Amino acid sequence: MSIDGVAVRTAQLGGSRLSQAVQRGAIGGAWYSHRPSSPEAWRAHALQVQSSLAGFDWFTALAPAFSATGAAADRLAQAAAGGVVVTTGQQPGLFGGPTYTFTKALSALSLADELSASIGLPVAPVFWAASDDADWMEAAVTHVATSRGLEALALVGTPTDGVALADVLLGDLTAARARLGAACGSAAHAGVLDAVDGAYVPHATVGAAFVQLLRALLEPLGIAVLDAAHPALRSASDQFLRRALSMAGPVEEALAARTQDITAAGYAPQVEVVDGLSLVFHTSLVANADGSNADGAHPIRRRVPVAEAAAVARSAEVGTLGANVLLRPVLERSLLPTLTYLAGPGELAYFAQVAPIAAALGVPVPVVAPRWAGEVIDEDAVRALDRHGLSEEMLQDPHAAEQHVAHALMDEGVSDTLERLRGAIDAQLHALRHSIDGAGAPVKDEVVSGLARDLTYRIDKFEHRVLSGIKRNDVQSMRELAFIRASLRPLGKSPERVLNLLPFLVRFGIGLLTQIADASRAHSRALVFGTHADS
Repeated sequence: MSIDGVAVRTAQLGGSRLSQAVQRGAIGGAWYSHRPSSPEAWRAHALQVQSSLAGFDWFTALAPAFSATGAAADRLAQAAAGGVVVTTGQQPGLFGGPTYTFTKALSALSLADELSASIGLPVAPVFWAASDDADWMEAAVTHVATSRGLEALALVGTPTDGVALADVLLGDLTAARARLGAACGSAAHAGVLDAVDGAYVPHATVGAAFVQLLRALLEPLGIAVLDAAHPALRSASDQFLRRALSMAGPVEEALAARTQDITAAGYAPQVEVVDGLSLVFHTSLVANADGSNADGAHPIRRRVPVAEAAAVARSAEVGTLGANVLLRPVLERSLLPTLTYLAGPGELAYFAQVAPIAAALGVPVPVVAPRWAGEVIDEDAVRALDRHGLSEEMLQDPHAAEQHVAHALMDEGVSDTLERLRGAIDAQLHALRHSIDGAGAPVKDEVVSGLARDLTYRIDKFEHRVLSGIKRNDVQSMRELAFIRASLRPLGKSPERVLNLLPFLVRFGIGLLTQIADASRAHSRALVFGTHADS
């Protein structure tokens, strides 16, 4: 399907040198678990995954953390009855965060569909909502493209340090919600904003609102959303995390050796390893500044030192332990029949550090695959780009597009006169150089060259002032250019990595999610059959 006014296009996944090398297939079995490349191999892998979780009723244990309904619940139940899952995930972001929250989820949907049709087993897509993450700064801001350019919407609360986002209250969202509504325009599909208002209520936390919004938008498509901070998941994770603490020493050694290998190969490890710290968080109540531990106490996460790991493993209350970013994929694979995790560029790189952790713990190494990357493009911005004679490459430079537009708006008489002036100066300088050339010349050639540079600089500076004046005077063109830049290259990046998707969903409808999933299907087929997406 295709919706008028908006386009969905495949983009480069990007990432570090290590991530790019993995995507090219330059790094494989030495650091990563083998990824199947045919339907037969995927089916064999699926049967191994099922076998590894024999005896553990993950569906019942995690049902409260999924709280799935409708199509998502149906697919989960089918997977639990003899299938597997494909996973991806993301930490909470305000109003759903960047577009890649959704391109990740919809990539998982299309891959699950392709695998289900190819291996003869039910495959359910699962989105792991990392509501137990504590990165407030990343969760607090999202961006929207408006007619005036890029706008940032933000939480107004005090930044938290070490507190899981599932425990951080949203605070006053009046201003952010109003600006989101303004960015959505006439709100042709107001049901999306109803979902926002149902999730982002005053008493909600950052993590809970994120989970509820994603469920409202993704569950009808069959994508289940797992709340990582839910007590059911914490309880199910407890035994694994205590084992990770008891094995903290061997895990630290294995991770250090892999990190050295990555560095020796000329790459930078994606995740910095801190000596002496385990990969397990422990959450406890921390007293107020005055020493009280009553009404104002709040839960704080801290990485458990390796030296204290055994003691914490024995004494920690159930539900107070959590996995850090490198341990989480191994934990997930121990809880879910995960066929593969669809990773973004950073995740794809840090999976190079995941395999030795799983090996040290004696558990299966999770299989990772690159997710599809896609951009949702406002066709009004593309038309405006063409109207001004611009290319998207010009938007990479912070000034090139503005200079191009200003040049186009410059009076032809001024432009022609400047060009004639440059030509006349070049001709006269050439004549001057010829006149004083040779032995006994009163000045050296370098002096004439210096004069040429000075005159050129003066003319260029004058022209720059003319262009600056044009930019100040033609507010409409500069505002339209701000809209183009915000829509197509916000903050100099792919719109997938910056722009919030909700204004698009409000303007063009929930069907846009299906359009995004459809655009990712070629990538999914390539993963299943081991081919290139364009073959």
